[in-house]
Amino acid sequence: MKITIVTDILGLENNGTVKTIKRLINGLADKGHEVKVVSPLKNDESNNPKYFAVEKRHFGIFDKYISKTNGADFGIPDKNVLRKAIEGADVVHIVLPFKMGRAALKICNELHVPCTSAFHCQPENVTSHIFLKNSVIANKLLYLRFRRFYNKVNYIHCPSQFIADELEKNNYKAKKYVISNGVVPTYRRERVEKPQDYKDKFVILFTGRYSKEKRHDLLIKAVKNSKYADKIQLIFAGNGPNERNIKKYAKGLKNPPLMKLFSQEELSRVVNYCDLYVHPSDVEIEAIACIEAMTCGLVPVINNAKKSATKAFALDDRNLFKQNDYKDLTQKIDYWVEHPAEKEQMSDRYVEYAQNFNISNCIDKMIAMFRDAIAENK
Repeated sequence: MKITIVTDILGLENNGTVKTIKRLINGLADKGHEVKVVSPLKNDESNNPKYFAVEKRHFGIFDKYISKTNGADFGIPDKNVLRKAIEGADVVHIVLPFKMGRAALKICNELHVPCTSAFHCQPENVTSHIFLKNSVIANKLLYLRFRRFYNKVNYIHCPSQFIADELEKNNYKAKKYVISNGVVPTYRRERVEKPQDYKDKFVILFTGRYSKEKRHDLLIKAVKNSKYADKIQLIFAGNGPNERNIKKYAKGLKNPPLMKLFSQEELSRVVNYCDLYVHPSDVEIEAIACIEAMTCGLVPVINNAKKSATKAFALDDRNLFKQNDYKDLTQKIDYWVEHPAEKEQMSDRYVEYAQNFNISNCIDKMIAMFRDAIAENK
């Protein structure tokens, strides 16, 4: 197949959407498909003939916060570039419902090229930046706004059943394909020695952007409340706009958290020497980072939050803590510190369970969605 992917965000792998799109592009190419990409591209892809660059949008006084602090570049919908990339394609996949995606959909309709879409941007991911994450009205309005785009396509890739159900509740009419974003083979269980500084520590990992909805503060509070606080070392893998506040929350911890954006290979090693994975985020469409941890055998403790899909990965109650309840999280952490043998048994269960999220199988399911779109268009 000839597949064109239209995505605003593509560059530094500091969020799940960028990871997902890069893995989709590479996975499709590895299976022999011809892939073209339209995006406000970074320098490392600027000379690739399969990549079509558009100028990035500017947002005045908010430009630094959106682009540099959040690492998000949105594209100006250059119709000539979009048309060149879409002409001759068997199918077009639009990643986000913003200006460039809407322009691409219009061109697809003009050229009679079948089009699919993805739902990677939860309204709460947006409203958290303007202190309205918990506003029912604000999030409902964004669902309605996004629906104007998604109800013009026939196929939506949903990374989890949770978000497919949310779209149903909000009257999204398109056929929904529940397909995990998948885990690449880099992440696998292997023996990795802890760094010397952490030899006597119980190391807890959380991978996620430094943003409000990821709730680093919950994990920090839970560790401060733990009877093993002196023994616990936190690692926050990622970067983002809330870094300064996270460091402020962490004051008073005996062991300051390690905060760093790791490469894929580095993160795989980190996961394999950690003792526990905690996912405190209360807004999540899937959380590929949690699946990566599970694939390496790292036992998770997950926020049982209403707006998070990640809770579905809990194999029993010991892997969940009550929604946004740091005291319950403390109890779960302390339990796993005190029961290493049970943690080892649970580790084996998670390695087996995580096989369901193999990237190759997930790419095959995406290909099946594309073929359905092509067949219906014919």
